[in-house]
Amino acid sequence: MQKNTPIYLDYIYVMDYLKSYASPKSKLTTMIRSGEIIKVRRGLYLRGDDQTYSLKTLANKIYGPSYLSFEYALSYHNLIPERVATLTSASHAKNKTRQFKTPVGVFVYRSINPNAYPHGIIRIEDADNPFFIAGKEKALCDTLSKIRGITDFKGLEDLLFDDLRLDREELPGLVLEDIAFLAPLYKKKILSLLLAYLRQEVCHA
Repeated sequence: MQKNTPIYLDYIYVMDYLKSYASPKSKLTTMIRSGEIIKVRRGLYLRGDDQTYSLKTLANKIYGPSYLSFEYALSYHNLIPERVATLTSASHAKNKTRQFKTPVGVFVYRSINPNAYPHGIIRIEDADNPFFIAGKEKALCDTLSKIRGITDFKGLEDLLFDDLRLDREELPGLVLEDIAFLAPLYKKKILSLLLAYLRQEVCHA
């Protein structure tokens, strides 16, 4: 494909690009088989000769509306030490988890309460690869909203620092006002517990 072709290609663009061929669909199939085009999922493609695409941008495009969150965003914001290979995102499709295994990576989408969905999202400008990701407070709230059975500070501490391996030194950097706004939107007791815990630990540190 030509060098000025966009990085991310949709089906309409590809069909228009190949319109001079007798069978654009057959030509597309040939280009996918040869590696000239990478089929990420139905209707979404990449140029095979261009490695400047961003997995973070792709995560927003594969299934949406969505934004990067959960473990991936916690790692991105250095709240947890591990590098997370699977790109985890939040969506507001009711009670659904979707997974896409693609030639370039694995992308997982988990639903969250629609009331919480639009808040705490950051747009990162990265040249031709902008993407949406949860801020660190939103990523933490999204993550905890999926966990059950935590009823006291001891259980919460075990979850945060043993299971998730959250960096204690990052706690003072969390904006309590943001968590205070977000927590009630999920309608989950664990987030009320988180807010009370942070107020005790951060405000009295």
